[in-house]
Amino acid sequence: MRIPRRTLARVLWRCLFLQAAWNRRGMQNLGFAYAIDPALRALYPEPERRREALRRHLCFFNCHPYTAAAILGGAIHHEERVARGEEPSGGPGDYKATLQGPLAAVGDGFFWTGLRPLLGAAAALGTLLAGWPAVVAALLLYNALALGLRARLFLAGYRGGDAVVEEVSRLQLPRLAGRFRDAGAVACGLAAATVAARAHGVSGWEGAALALLAAALGWPALGRGARLLPAAYAAAAAGAAVSLLLGLGQGGP
Repeated sequence: MRIPRRTLARVLWRCLFLQAAWNRRGMQNLGFAYAIDPALRALYPEPERRREALRRHLCFFNCHPYTAAAILGGAIHHEERVARGEEPSGGPGDYKATLQGPLAAVGDGFFWTGLRPLLGAAAALGTLLAGWPAVVAALLLYNALALGLRARLFLAGYRGGDAVVEEVSRLQLPRLAGRFRDAGAVACGLAAATVAARAHGVSGWEGAALALLAAALGWPALGRGARLLPAAYAAAAAGAAVSLLLGLGQGGP
């Protein structure tokens, strides 16, 4: 039996509330059981089998709330196999226990230490240069990426089961996270230079441009293989210094 699309949409919607019933004993287990319940109702019309299936998903579960969507979709895939008698009832639990740790690490690295700091720094810089719409744009972009990735991983898990590992590997999230961290550091350097420029009577756009120029000139000077992080600090320092000199030259403090 295949789950109807409308039911899958309900499961994905409920996945957004995965941590609403977080607890110390099972952590996200109640949220996971709540999310998968519509699928279990479709697979197991008999009340006793449905209760047995729901109990399987009340065990300990803890993962990144976004990448957990892949496990949720995969758990439904395995529950379909259990309902057809193609695998033992312990299959969905084994699947969850195997993937929750690795996918938690991938999600933490990509979202918490990569994408979110980058867009936060970009929002701060954008606000200094263009005002509050930059914050709205950053929030919209972050949520669009997060929701889109959740839906993609959920469908990949549901359609492929264990093959979701290959899908996550193709996305190269850890590599992207490293680039996001570098870009976030540069954005922080540009924001610092912009603040310094304004403090000394120079246009924020001029300060950001000077800092960007310093980064472009300083990065090659650091040697081959240099990462953007040292260049970001160089951008902040050079931008602030040049902005200060310009401010003093214009009669600033």
